[in-house]
Amino acid sequence: MKVLIVIDMQNDFIDGALGTEEAVKIVDKVKGKIDSYLAAGDTVLYTQDTHTEAYLQTQEGQKLPVEHCIKGTPGWEISQKVYVSGCQVIEKPSFGSIELAELMAGMKEIQSIELIGLCTDICVISNALILKAKMPEIPIVVDSSCCAGATWAGHQNALQAMKICQIEVSGG
Repeated sequence: MKVLIVIDMQNDFIDGALGTEEAVKIVDKVKGKIDSYLAAGDTVLYTQDTHTEAYLQTQEGQKLPVEHCIKGTPGWEISQKVYVSGCQVIEKPSFGSIELAELMAGMKEIQSIELIGLCTDICVISNALILKAKMPEIPIVVDSSCCAGATWAGHQNALQAMKICQIEVSGG
């Protein structure tokens, strides 16, 4: 079985509070990748950055003082352009998700895990590294054409860091 993990394709990261042109540009590619996995009978799941109204009082909120992905707001929702009903969603209060890694480690017969989404240099790299640490013999792949970083330089730096950590980067 192959697993596709769609990282934080939420309204606030696409065209909301922390949106970028680069994020908007990958939406159609992300949807195409999701559709291809589902057509092949593979597993697709989503992560969802989830904060409370007290976000600005958290360590992250102090370092990134932009309210975003506040649970229950339109910005918190996964974009309807990429969301497929029936796929599992894992809410995560921070960049990387231990719950996601534990869920993946508990699945039988995983051939590979592919990550796509936002932001390459924050949540994509965090989850890729956690998954690689939890499951070092499972191929972890990041499709760079279906990712966007907070900045172009950050995107490129994250891709290079993942390559060094034996995470396959595809998509040119």
